[in-house]
Formats: sequence, C-alpha cells, structure tokens
Amino acid sequence: MNKYFSIFFVFIALASCSKDGEAIHMTEVNNHWNKNQEQKFVLNIDDTQNPKDVIFVVRNNNKYPYSNLFLITYLKGENDKTTKVDTLNYVLAKPTGEWIGTGFGETKEIMFLYRHQYKFPKKGKYVVGIKHGMRTNNLIGIEDIGVKIENSTQP
Repeated sequence: MNKYFSIFFVFIALASCSKDGEAIHMTEVNNHWNKNQEQKFVLNIDDTQNPKDVIFVVRNNNKYPYSNLFLITYLKGENDKTTKVDTLNYVLAKPTGEWIGTGFGETKEIMFLYRHQYKFPKKGKYVVGIKHGMRTNNLIGIEDIGVKIENSTQP
C-alpha cells in the first residue's frame, strides 16, 4: 500500500510542478544503455503559435565513466518520410571531474537545450529519437533519459 501511495504522491508532485505549455517525457535505461537501443518519445503538439524549447533531460550516477555524452537524435513529424539526424556532444562534468547536474546523492540530473524557439509546423504527433553515440556498445551510469517541451521565454 505504501508503494502505491508513494507513486501517487510523486505523480501529484510532478503534475503540480509543470507550468502551462510544459511537458516532460522520461524513460528509464537502468544503467545499461545499448548503442543500438533507441529511446523514442512521442509528443502530442497542440500549440503551433508559441515557440518551444526542446530540452533533453539526463540523469547519471557515479558509475558513468565519461565527462561528456554524445547523442544521436532526431525530431520529426510522426508521418514524415525524411529524418534530419543530429549528432550532439554534451558536457556532464567539470574538468575537475565534478558532475555539473543537480541533485542529492549519487544521481545527478542535467538539462541540455536541443532546439531553441522551435515552432512546430503543424499540430499533431512528433517523434524524438535518441541513441547514445559513445564508443562503447553498452553505456553504464545513465539512469534515465527524457525530453522536456516548454514555452520559449527568450528571443
């Protein structure tokens, strides 16, 4: 019973923290992310008038052996035939080895801007795909990966 109460409490807390025009989609990769394992997020976009920021959310722990993270990503309409792929390099740690993200304990969360002031061309479903582009096949130390969509506030 306590487990269900905890899950309910976390859900209510997350729902109450989100601002209007904001959505967060997360998936757990369980500290073992295979290079061929694509994380897919389906976004339902209703607002095409206001520019959005598309942000990647990464949660890593002390088992992560690198100071950066290469991501191979795309954002496309659900029925689009062509895909533009981006290869991105994000820094997770300072030169001293200290993690840049926030959080208590071993797990840190960091957010990376992917698209700034992006205007979705039409209402509907969009797909964001993410694979890691590190040289190892099985990446350890990444706990969760996600996509956050929020109204853009800066020009």
